[in-house]
Amino acid sequence: MENLQTNNLNVKIFGTEYSIKGESDQEYMQEIAAYIDQKMHEVQKSTTTKSALKVAILAALNIVDELFRERAANQKITSEFEQRIEKLTNMVDEFENEN
Repeated sequence: MENLQTNNLNVKIFGTEYSIKGESDQEYMQEIAAYIDQKMHEVQKSTTTKSALKVAILAALNIVDELFRERAANQKITSEFEQRIEKLTNMVDEFENEN
């Protein structure tokens, strides 16, 4: 079994420092924290709320919306590829049956 190394990292999100642990590399963990920080600042600029909790919830909703849209797009692409593969397979089968 593979031993995964746990990394500890201090990150700053929306003005507050957090100590996070994860099995991903530190650069990736930092990138995620920076993305969350960016999203929270975007929400703060577009709303009048001063509550960090509300900003975090709105940012989370935006991030989940992005995730769901990406999943739907990936599902559509996968479905289109599966249809093309099926069509090509049928064409090959028809060709083989004719010869």
